[in-house]
Amino acid sequence: MEDIKKTIARELLQIKAIKLSPANPFTWASGWKSPIYCDNRKILSFPKVRDIVKKAFAEKLKEIYGMPDVIAGVATGAIAHGVLVAELLDIPFVYVRSSSKAHGLSNQIEGELKSGQKVVVIEDLVSTGGSSLKAVEALRNAAVEVLGMLAIFSYGFDVAKENFEKANCRLDTLTDYFTLIEIAVDNEYILPEEMKTLQVWRKDPESWK
Repeated sequence: MEDIKKTIARELLQIKAIKLSPANPFTWASGWKSPIYCDNRKILSFPKVRDIVKKAFAEKLKEIYGMPDVIAGVATGAIAHGVLVAELLDIPFVYVRSSSKAHGLSNQIEGELKSGQKVVVIEDLVSTGGSSLKAVEALRNAAVEVLGMLAIFSYGFDVAKENFEKANCRLDTLTDYFTLIEIAVDNEYILPEEMKTLQVWRKDPESWK
């Protein structure tokens, strides 16, 4: 049976949730130039892939953490994925905004959350880890125990690893950059000679042009 990391990487490429374009780079919101672009919201439009991801999340979560009290999704990309996992495991769900609302109850965390509960955070994508760890901080400020975070995909940047270590938060992913590139070459999404561009970019994405 094929490794789930490879299966998910292949599915993400097939539905074009992840696009590779070394010759014509994308521009991220941060301003970084990149030969890769990831939009895991596309998974929701493909029932088969959505089901694979949901079940992979649930199995990995149980394997690592057992059953937490609550699943927390990071807004906005991971809300739907978090709901699907919480529904499959039959446990409560909340989601965490990037900041508190400027009106109403001014909530940053939406849903029922009680002090001392054990929470696993679901994220769709981790790049530097900055926005993901803001959600972790908000949950900790709500006096719950964050067991760790599970994400669909990570670029594997050193800065992300350092940020999660500093925050004392475990991060695991369903698939990763290196698996993705391996599958992309094997299935001719990119040419072997384009591998070098992708490898150079990942070492120093902020300075890559």
